[in-house]
Amino acid sequence: MGEIDGRQHAGQAYHGGGPAFDLVLSKLHRPTVRPGTVRRSSLIDRLARDDPQPIVSVVAPAGYGKTTLLAQWAERNEAAFAWVSVDEADNDPKVLLTYVAQALDAIEPVGRRVFDALASPASSVPGSVVPRLGAAFSAMTAPVVLALDDVHLLHNSECRAALSVLADHAQGGSRLALAGRSEPPVRVARLRAEGKILEVGPGDLSLNRDEAASLLRAARVVLGADEVTELHRRTEGWPVGLYLAALSLREGGSLDSAAISFGGDHRFVSEYMESELLARISPRQREFLTQTAVLERMSGPLCQAVLDQPESAATLADLARSNLLLVPLDRRGQWYRYHHLFRDMLLAELERLEPGLAPVLRRRAAAWYLHNDLPEAALESSIAAGDVDEAADLVGKMWLPVYRQGRVTTVQRWIGWLDDRGAIEGHPMAAVSAALLAVILGRPVEAERWGDVLDRWQYGNTGRPDDPAAEAWAAVMRALLCRCGAEQMRADADEAVRGFAATGIVAPVAQLMQGIARILCGDPEGGDAFFEDVVGFGELAAPDTLSNALGERALLAMAHGDWSQAEALASQARSVLRGSGFERPLNSAVQARVALHRGDLPAVRQELVSAQRLRPLLTYAQPHLAVQIRIELVRVHLALTDLAGARTLMREIDDILKRRPALGTLADEAEALRDRLARERRSSIAGSSALTAAELRILPMLTTHLSFPEIGKELFLSAHTIKSATKSIYRKLGATSRNEAVTRARGLGLLEG
Repeated sequence: MGEIDGRQHAGQAYHGGGPAFDLVLSKLHRPTVRPGTVRRSSLIDRLARDDPQPIVSVVAPAGYGKTTLLAQWAERNEAAFAWVSVDEADNDPKVLLTYVAQALDAIEPVGRRVFDALASPASSVPGSVVPRLGAAFSAMTAPVVLALDDVHLLHNSECRAALSVLADHAQGGSRLALAGRSEPPVRVARLRAEGKILEVGPGDLSLNRDEAASLLRAARVVLGADEVTELHRRTEGWPVGLYLAALSLREGGSLDSAAISFGGDHRFVSEYMESELLARISPRQREFLTQTAVLERMSGPLCQAVLDQPESAATLADLARSNLLLVPLDRRGQWYRYHHLFRDMLLAELERLEPGLAPVLRRRAAAWYLHNDLPEAALESSIAAGDVDEAADLVGKMWLPVYRQGRVTTVQRWIGWLDDRGAIEGHPMAAVSAALLAVILGRPVEAERWGDVLDRWQYGNTGRPDDPAAEAWAAVMRALLCRCGAEQMRADADEAVRGFAATGIVAPVAQLMQGIARILCGDPEGGDAFFEDVVGFGELAAPDTLSNALGERALLAMAHGDWSQAEALASQARSVLRGSGFERPLNSAVQARVALHRGDLPAVRQELVSAQRLRPLLTYAQPHLAVQIRIELVRVHLALTDLAGARTLMREIDDILKRRPALGTLADEAEALRDRLARERRSSIAGSSALTAAELRILPMLTTHLSFPEIGKELFLSAHTIKSATKSIYRKLGATSRNEAVTRARGLGLLEG
């Protein structure tokens, strides 16, 4: 298949020490400078001077040679170059930063902890990933240039915020170079005032008259001195404009028609390409160019399938040899892409000549990807084609393995695309995907919304076809939400297990739900039997499911006073999670209680901090775990005489029980703890342990350069709410400023860095 396809093999287990998903390796290779390319010596001299600014910004419209400049600089630069070619799929912070980590790791190992944070679906990008990656970048033993090309394609705010903070870690002679069509996602004004940014713009990148002459000679176009001067004047030194003019002249066009004034206007370029370039090539080549423009990446077999023309592979090879604005993506000459500007023009031409053909071509591409075991590429092609049914089916199959790789934003994008088109209502597995993701991410309103969709599908649509697998997953979802109490949760979990057994699906999470439901119903022995069944699945169970089952068994052992067994089970739970990329709050609560029993207070406090960091994910969308874990943590805080921490947790328990009152034995345990706390007359000073789940959700955002209104937009909260919560955070951390609060939080282990 070739290295370009690497990303597509989703679902592999993460074992630590490297990326959680296969990478498109060509994105990490700096482009080769082709023979005959105009040398930008004066610009490279500026970039390579002895007193370099840590940030380099190369900003210009398409066709100004930004990539070429960086590639030439890399050839001449003495420092190592770590290269990432950004594309649309990188609008997921874990994806983007995985490429950055891999690019740096190829120069000097960045450490397993970086990749562990990237692989964990629960890890905070600003709170864990960026600090670890930034520390690795700043600790490079020799200067390195980290170059990101086409950063204008990054519209995800979390990605842009991450790069802004990463820029602060360009130290010790290392540099961060960002190239794109618009201002890079760093604090340009502040960097400019501090003299820390070197800016290269269109005026710098425009070719002078001698460079224009060199380009024409390399393109095998012979012109007189006056003709070169006129062509340079009309194109205003725009490199791609000069190149297009050279191609036109080489194909037989006249100087008068070739020497139009481009001025960087895409409309004029499109008209020019139609009249001067596409009109002068063969109909076969023209059809190939316009129709393959629907593909972000091209290979001979893929083009052949999409165009349904046996000679497509040969045509691609001919075009590659002609240097017709094709960019090679590997070193074997198998995969290519068009220059971005050229592709935009070709797509516009395809729409003008054959409106409605692009979706057909993309459907063919999706079929080819599926046939070649590239489901993620097939999904993206189906989305591009607007095929909601095919996309919904693929999302239902792919969301979980992709989520487990840490690519949460990617899954959210897929679900959001379906939701925008009203496509989830009629696709139960897509609704299951949306609901489970909302539960995991601690978004209870969304989880309830998708739970309602599943209920309408299962019980409100009498004419629907049977779908036993979807019905089993819907039952799991009902058990998780536990909206109708513990007895109904038990019935739902039992229904899920029967449904999975009937369809041959192995889903140990259903047995985990059976066990939890029985404990809530006052049957701990029955619950333990189901937890034992989950443990029996071994590696067939997901690490988080298996860890939770072991954690539940450890709590039952504690309840029976069998601390030796409890410690053994807790150790097993920790081993299951180690290297998996997962962090589970139940594990932290269990470890805290075990450490407390053996008198290891530093370990207790460490586990309490771990639980704090994960607590915002525990909402009424999974009320049994949310309450159970907080109850265990209250017990630990009380043992430490930390009344402020215990009371904060108790208030959160009460808030959940107001929405889910029928949680059986958990409600009874909560009442006993509430009574115990009510009898405590000692006053307590609210410190870091009293941070609420809402405040803990905001805390990592304080490490970014985002303003309060921008943080509010990210978290769907008002700027006033963010400001009020931040003041509370300052008070509890004993800080008077944002920087001081972040420093205190890092000292406590609530944030990394």
